[in-house]
Amino acid sequence: MLQAQIYIDKDEVFGSLPLYEYILRFLIRHRVAGATAFRGQIGFGVHHQLKRPDSIFSFDEPPMLIIFIDEEHRVREVLKALRKEISSGLIVVNQVEKF
Repeated sequence: MLQAQIYIDKDEVFGSLPLYEYILRFLIRHRVAGATAFRGQIGFGVHHQLKRPDSIFSFDEPPMLIIFIDEEHRVREVLKALRKEISSGLIVVNQVEKF
């Protein structure tokens, strides 16, 4: 089995939907076994600046993480199709075991 992690900014949009919602709907349409979206509390990126989207007066882009797991061929198919529609974000793929 394969796990895909998709990192995006919470405030990104695709058409009229938040990007994270669009991706989840995309995964449903492609019959992925399941997916979860998480909102980051604090983090940093390539510039090593801490982002605290919940701090008072913070204008940092809140990070989002979408995780889904399925059979390896399904994950690779879905990611290939998703990349044809969306060019932003970072995708990490890991082997996982089902217990």
